[in-house]
Amino acid sequence: MKKVRILFLSLFISLTSFSQSSSKAKSLLDEVSIKMSAYKNMFIGFSQTLSNEEAGIKEGDEPPIRGEITLQGEKYKLNYLGNNFIFDGKKLYVINNDEKEVSITDGDMSGDDGFIYPSKLLSFYKEGYNFEMGSLKNLNGRKIQFVTLNPIDSNSDIIKVELAIDAKTKHIYKLIQTGTNGSRTTFTIDKFKSNQILSDSFFSFDEAKYKKLKFTID
Repeated sequence: MKKVRILFLSLFISLTSFSQSSSKAKSLLDEVSIKMSAYKNMFIGFSQTLSNEEAGIKEGDEPPIRGEITLQGEKYKLNYLGNNFIFDGKKLYVINNDEKEVSITDGDMSGDDGFIYPSKLLSFYKEGYNFEMGSLKNLNGRKIQFVTLNPIDSNSDIIKVELAIDAKTKHIYKLIQTGTNGSRTTFTIDKFKSNQILSDSFFSFDEAKYKKLKFTID
């Protein structure tokens, strides 16, 4: 009976600790979301790396892929892999510069594949995840708090998402996404600016410009 009581007590302590960790993680993520959402707009320069130990791909084997995004509410302008993405809040314009094509669709990119898309960066965690506080690390002179997000859906293509948060500024510093195929994708924010002066047409698609450049527009 004594062993049963000890086992129950250990289980209770473990569950209580996890609950507290989850609550702290959720509170921190909410604080980050509120802090960054309060900016009128944000410019983010980022780098992306990929590793997959099972496939023999180590982080650093290939140079990082770099991109830039400007966010304002749900609107964004993204430069990534040589292509431009413009979401004006209603339509998404994908500009393929190599093929000289522009595709236009209603609404933002779908998140059904589990990928975390730009306009959902500050809100994706609010549905479909359990939370757990990770370690506090000193990276390049900055205190970085890690938070682990585990998908509730057991059929998700993602095993976990780790958010690295600057403990001082409450800004997202890094996002690490681990897939069921063993791939590990890391996005690191290298540049950050807030409340930039943007023109009224910044998130508008200039159709006349691309017609003049002989782009095919679908």
